[in-house]
Amino acid sequence: MLATEDTFETAIWALLHFKTLVLAAVTFMLLAHYLKTQRPKNYPPGPWRLPFVGNLFQLDLEQPHVVIQQFVKKYGNLTSLDFGNIPSVIITGLPLIKEVFTNMEQNFLNRPITPIRKRVFNNNGLIISNGQTWKEQRRFALMTLKNFGLGKKSLEQRIQKEADCLVEAIGEEKGQPFDPHFKINSAVSNIICTFAFGERFEYEDSHFHELLRLLDEATCLEASMMCQLYNVFPSIIQYVPGSHQTVLRNWEKLKLFIYQMMESHRKDWNPDEPRDFIDAFLTEMSKYGDKTTTSFNEENLINSTLDLFFAGSETTTNTLRWALLYITTNPEVQEKVHSEIDRVIGHGRQPSTDDRDSMPYTNAVIHEVLRMGNILPMNVPREVTADSTLAGFHLPKGTMVLTNLTALHRDPKEWATPNTFNPEHFLENGQFKKRESFLPFSLGKRACPGEQLARSELFIFFTALMQKFTFKPPINEKLSLKFRNGLTLSPVSHCICAVPRH
Repeated sequence: MLATEDTFETAIWALLHFKTLVLAAVTFMLLAHYLKTQRPKNYPPGPWRLPFVGNLFQLDLEQPHVVIQQFVKKYGNLTSLDFGNIPSVIITGLPLIKEVFTNMEQNFLNRPITPIRKRVFNNNGLIISNGQTWKEQRRFALMTLKNFGLGKKSLEQRIQKEADCLVEAIGEEKGQPFDPHFKINSAVSNIICTFAFGERFEYEDSHFHELLRLLDEATCLEASMMCQLYNVFPSIIQYVPGSHQTVLRNWEKLKLFIYQMMESHRKDWNPDEPRDFIDAFLTEMSKYGDKTTTSFNEENLINSTLDLFFAGSETTTNTLRWALLYITTNPEVQEKVHSEIDRVIGHGRQPSTDDRDSMPYTNAVIHEVLRMGNILPMNVPREVTADSTLAGFHLPKGTMVLTNLTALHRDPKEWATPNTFNPEHFLENGQFKKRESFLPFSLGKRACPGEQLARSELFIFFTALMQKFTFKPPINEKLSLKFRNGLTLSPVSHCICAVPRH
């Protein structure tokens, strides 16, 4: 009997001892985390945050940029939030945005590299690389874009030809309801494909469709909670099933496609006659041999090409999808665009960027789509590279910086009807009017390198579609302006009717 009691007491004591150890370990971890993440004096104000996950559970991941506006109203134009264990500040208002990206840009040049981005890109490519790699890759991409026609008639002719293909593909729907997503995506992606790979793909190409699907899925899922948790606990979450596994798998498949393209190019590559971006990159690589002091290597060829494919497809595609949606839900605007096209271009010739100055209303509509579509609501993140002071607040090195483009583009002090689609925002006495508080392509040294290409594509594709079709909602259906959140904001899936104009 005594032996049984001793065994029982020993078991109880062992259990209590184990619980005490666990409690002590958890207490130590929380204390260590608190000391590690303790904010300095004069740090921007913000909502309370939880250990490890920060403010993640206070954000609605379906519309985080909307929830952020509530925090900004409460805490001001410099608001602190923690995305997991990443300390961040939200910058709101044109004066502060200009201060950061013009006067103080040297302290805000870097991109933050989250675990999921590190796993996929590892400081390579164009978008999230930093330092020498970023400088070399951006300079090379801009130079190569110009060498292959950016700003020249040859590239414009390629866009016009692709616009013809898109018009033909949509015409095949014969005015019946259809989802324009992948037709538009195919057309836009083909422009960057001719530049990057030296070829375009047919819209029915199943391999091409799969690439676009992988990219669309990865772009959407990367904003999911599992991806956010992966960024907080990568060593644990990497073993758990979830959307993060799909994202990582998709990016690897896309990288494999670029790798296969690179190997195919090598077979008939002529360094004296580059056909496209991959050829030009191979030529640049050959200048350096095996030197490790340069970023011109296979890894950067793959990642820079993938960045071009992503950036050159996703944002312009979503802008055009928003354009058709806003035009369809605002028939009086569509009628004015049709009138201007009929007057300036007519039906017999293709639209050209030379027409833009003669078409202020159409130009204003495209700008209003960019404002209302809000493709990148918090811009592409930056990172503080050295301890800095902004608006009297201290920003430690390593802080992530998000630019509140949502608030800028919906500021009632700047826009007469901030929450309503209204092309008059960009018109004055019938002429197109530039707006300082309009920054969809960002500004500064890390502004979108493809802005000129995107503007040309938007004008030619949109005007060509409007020249040939009247867009209407399906009978007895009200179209939704709801968005799908991801790396970019896109319209939820929808069908429209493209009725030929005669």
